[in-house]
Amino acid sequence: MQPITRLISSITDGNLWTYILSLGKEIEIQDKEVAKLVFEKFGFLPNNLMIMTVLFRLRKDGYISKEKFKGERAYKATEKGLKELEEAKTVYQNFLQKI
Repeated sequence: MQPITRLISSITDGNLWTYILSLGKEIEIQDKEVAKLVFEKFGFLPNNLMIMTVLFRLRKDGYISKEKFKGERAYKATEKGLKELEEAKTVYQNFLQKI
């Protein structure tokens, strides 16, 4: 695998939580819409098993909250999740400055 391919994989599928928190910053996102929204906004299509795993862990640890949106299961980022997302932005910015 080429280094750039590995990098792209690690910052997309390998860090799906950042994209999920970003989607849920302002509105409720239905679980079934996550893959489509990630593809539309960020340009890659994560698999559904990975999405469900990440959503479960984010909910369990309090980074997203369970919501109902149009009668469907949905989520929204919590204050804890938004703080974590801001910290991720700082990490990415620091990394970019160093390379």
